[in-house]
Amino acid sequence: MLLEEGGHVALIDINEMGASSTSELVARGATYLRADVSDESSAERAVALAAEMGDIRGLVNCAGVAPAERVLQNGEAHPLAGFERTLRVNLTGTFNMIRLVAKRMAGNAPVEDGERGVIVSTASIAAFEGQVGQAAYSASKGGVVAMTLPIARELARYGIRNMTIAPGTMETPMLLGMRPEVQASLCAAVPFPSRMGKPDEFARLVQHIVGNTYLNGEVIRLDGALRMAPR
Repeated sequence: MLLEEGGHVALIDINEMGASSTSELVARGATYLRADVSDESSAERAVALAAEMGDIRGLVNCAGVAPAERVLQNGEAHPLAGFERTLRVNLTGTFNMIRLVAKRMAGNAPVEDGERGVIVSTASIAAFEGQVGQAAYSASKGGVVAMTLPIARELARYGIRNMTIAPGTMETPMLLGMRPEVQASLCAAVPFPSRMGKPDEFARLVQHIVGNTYLNGEVIRLDGALRMAPR
């Protein structure tokens, strides 16, 4: 969507370029930069390289992991390392990119309404209705939700907006890799439309956030009115 709108796009990911979707976007003009968003120096190098392409006007945080581990499983306690890694990638990684990009954005020349940049992070409806086995995931996404408003308030003086999208069940590789009966069950739980959300619908919401300068400091659910059950 950003490429189609004429934007210059840097794809920052820890995975080596090779996925067909990534290769296709690079062929269409995007730049791939390998980095770990949860690592300070790695992310800083990637942002510096992205800045060489021109002023950074937008950031869309999508990196994340979604492990499923119970607090108690067969009498054993949830591994602390797994909990910490989830927080590090989903929450610390999101904040790491926000702080590094905000520093760059603050030096941009203002445009409409004095805006210098817009940040969109990805939470999840698990931040509100986490299911059994999602303690770590829900905590990490809840943190993204909780810091949306204070960051928006702080960055307002620089003309930088900060927004968050909380998707429901989306057509991601993780969900599309599940058994057909599991996918059908997930779709049936969505009131309307009873299906998984599409990447294009996420993109269109990002597009609207970027273009609507009065949207700031808010979390928008993208879930077809789904409210997750305990399991």
